[in-house]
Amino acid sequence: MNIDLGSHTMRPIRAAFLGTATALVTLLACAPVAGAATDTDFAHAKGGHQVITLIGHLVQQTRFPVNPGGSPAQGDRTVFRSELFDQLGNKVGDTGGTCTTTRVDSGGAEECVVNYNLPGGQLTVQGMVFGILNPGPPPSFDNAVTGGTGVFNRARGSVHAVTIGTGTRRFTIDLYR
Repeated sequence: MNIDLGSHTMRPIRAAFLGTATALVTLLACAPVAGAATDTDFAHAKGGHQVITLIGHLVQQTRFPVNPGGSPAQGDRTVFRSELFDQLGNKVGDTGGTCTTTRVDSGGAEECVVNYNLPGGQLTVQGMVFGILNPGPPPSFDNAVTGGTGVFNRARGSVHAVTIGTGTRRFTIDLYR
């Protein structure tokens, strides 16, 4: 399935998280995909399958540490917002989410909840991101699509995120109905 974006059609894309060792940017694939869906899209195809590829650019990120000025700690929170673009560079939506540090040993880990605002509806995604305290961006990660609204009602699937540059991730959203 493809998403109709007017004169542009989206092809499969890889999910990408934005993050660095000092500032984890967990752009989960729940970011909105701009463009209106048609009656032949995912939402109307029982047993349907759809792959959406988006590029996310971090726009804003704020960290709320448990110990201001101290070392990373369990319970630290990061709030972020990113803009989403298709393969042709057209803005198609945005994401917003939060991540909570759950582990500070063994490279660290965060649990993240992200909403993707896309044409025709929203997707929600959640899951773990490991290696957040290691130097450099976190390795690629996979999170679960836990639901959606509008054309993404009853969506299930996964988001694969790969960091492709500073503050930039490729998200591949694999949806099933």
